Amino acid sequence: MLDRPPESPLSEHDIVSDDWLAALPGLRHGFFTRAGGVSRGLYRGLNAGLGSQDAPEAVRENRERATRFLGMEEIATPWQVHSPDAVIVDAPFGSERPKADAIVTATPGLAIGVVTADCGPVLLASEDGAVVGAAHAGWRGAVGGVLEATIEAMERLGARRAGILAVLGPSITAAHYEVGEDMAETAARQDATAERFFLPGTKPGKRQFDLPAYIVARLERAGTRARFVGRCTYAEEESFFSFRRTTHRGEPDYGRQLSAIAIGR
Repeated sequence: MLDRPPESPLSEHDIVSDDWLAALPGLRHGFFTRAGGVSRGLYRGLNAGLGSQDAPEAVRENRERATRFLGMEEIATPWQVHSPDAVIVDAPFGSERPKADAIVTATPGLAIGVVTADCGPVLLASEDGAVVGAAHAGWRGAVGGVLEATIEAMERLGARRAGILAVLGPSITAAHYEVGEDMAETAARQDATAERFFLPGTKPGKRQFDLPAYIVARLERAGTRARFVGRCTYAEEESFFSFRRTTHRGEPDYGRQLSAIAIGR
């Protein structure tokens, strides 16, 4: 059970959590859903995307609600660019956020996180809960090595690779992730093992990419214990934002859900 401030309007039912991470003493984490937010329209719910066209005051309130739920006052999220880069932080960012797709800290009292809308949010923790990380892994980042970069950054802060727990949060699943043959070929050129995660498609020239299975496989290959929470962002509209669902509908923009983790003081 999380030790959150009483003023947090979010409840345990609004969050997807994982037993591995919840069992670590003093650690707080959450894969936040759309529930409990103040945004309206396309962004209905807990939109945490600073890069969306949502009202800035609504996004700010949503992020504060999530941060308070974790029992923290500050949260640091990078400017995500689908890169393989991870940064280590010990304080909140100022007005300038680094361009990176993973963030790692050993600083108690500082929440760190990533935002997603189909890509894979991965929360990581060392076995003693003293080092934590959060990674944004779309296909480009995963193939390019963002997960391994996150693990290496955690090791620099003292984490033991074999003791790292890595949990993939809600992501688009293979049934809803149709891609072209060209994407499968591009991924396979960078990582030959990726080919088996591009499943047969239902249309000529198309494949179905199993992003969650690929991410978990990369994490396990890197030497961590890893698993997927089993929730699909595309299929579960009431719970999650989805870039691909928005694109299929021709909508002009979309919200992002926050996944965050923190070491208690």
